[in-house]
Amino acid sequence: MKQGVLKIDDLNPDGVRIVVEWDSFVVGASAFIPCINTEEAMRQAAKILVDKEYKTEARVVIEGDILGIRIWRTV
Repeated sequence: MKQGVLKIDDLNPDGVRIVVEWDSFVVGASAFIPCINTEEAMRQAAKILVDKEYKTEARVVIEGDILGIRIWRTV
């Protein structure tokens, strides 16, 4: 299975490419990342967000019966 080219800011915790527009991720915004491997999603997102010097909070959540992580930008 080909998933296309992963860019440096893309996530793929379950082997499926997830694109988040991090440059549009303003203070107070949040993003839900649907995934099964929440630990890997947290690890990948943390690396991206540290590189961007964003302050965030993240939690494993279930939204509408879908498991994933939600990330809030705090500063």
